[in-house]
Amino acid sequence: MDPKALKGLVLIGFLAAAATAGRGEGAPADAFEQNRRLGRGVNILGYDPIWTSKEKARFKEGTFRMIRDGGFDSVRINLHPFHHMDGSFRLSESWLGTLDWAVRGATEAGLAVILDLHEYNAMAADPAGGKAKFLAFWQQVAPRYKDAAPSVLFEIMNEPAQAFTADLWNAWFPEALSLIRETNPDRTVVIGPPEWNSIFALKDLRLPPSDRNIIVTVHYYHPMPFTHQGAAWTEEFKDLSGVEWLGTEAEQKAIRADFEIARTWAEAEKRPVFLGEFGAYEKADMASRARYTSGVARAAESLGWSWAYWQFDSDFILYDIDREQWVGPIHEALIK
Repeated sequence: MDPKALKGLVLIGFLAAAATAGRGEGAPADAFEQNRRLGRGVNILGYDPIWTSKEKARFKEGTFRMIRDGGFDSVRINLHPFHHMDGSFRLSESWLGTLDWAVRGATEAGLAVILDLHEYNAMAADPAGGKAKFLAFWQQVAPRYKDAAPSVLFEIMNEPAQAFTADLWNAWFPEALSLIRETNPDRTVVIGPPEWNSIFALKDLRLPPSDRNIIVTVHYYHPMPFTHQGAAWTEEFKDLSGVEWLGTEAEQKAIRADFEIARTWAEAEKRPVFLGEFGAYEKADMASRARYTSGVARAAESLGWSWAYWQFDSDFILYDIDREQWVGPIHEALIK
């Protein structure tokens, strides 16, 4: 047998076995229970060289188990597939193989998995030019994981914003959702509001009332002058420094007030909430970053939300790969 075909059969067998073990045949997953299963998570692999070279990978086979042993329940895998598509928008076999490896490794480690289409920059700049790739991604990925365990979730797209307006998002995400439902009728899907998945844009999100197997995601980086001080990619905050977050009652009250907007919306819509990103950039002092990280995580947990910290590696880091150790204050702030 051709080695590639054999590898595919092994993967399909593993995913089918995991699906059978994870639930009764034909039993749809409950979105609220799925959200509880996500628990405490972390964003991974978005900027790791692994997608182009396994030899240069920073993330290793044993990293999934280390994350699980470190107190986490789930991983949100940030995917940038557009540059790995050919002229017909077909994903390369090497890229798909790496994705298979990541799904298998996370699942075997006991982690729930969110496959997050993270091409927000391309879609924000040119939605019309990216739409075919956006849909082609789900046309390929959804059927590939149709037999995966219920602990594998699909996030239709990260942070629609700028030229990818609320009107476009509300018109286009149902097309992707329909593609997913063709092969994954019971798969839990993660969908967020426009404007960078902002809590304040939940009012503009139009979910299909009949599809209840949806988790709503929001992102939170307020106050931005603190969380993004010194970040080179933010024109407004790149030259800021020395901004502290002291955990005062006023600062904590501001978080609770913002989260109350999401809680009220979610209660009215009867939808579970996943805080898909939060954190503070390294240019802030460590004590402030730890206080803020803990404050946001505990506020989310108090409302029954799951969360995923931004991020494991690259920037805002939780784990120092070169030193092979957790960034202690951030890890402790997250896992109490």
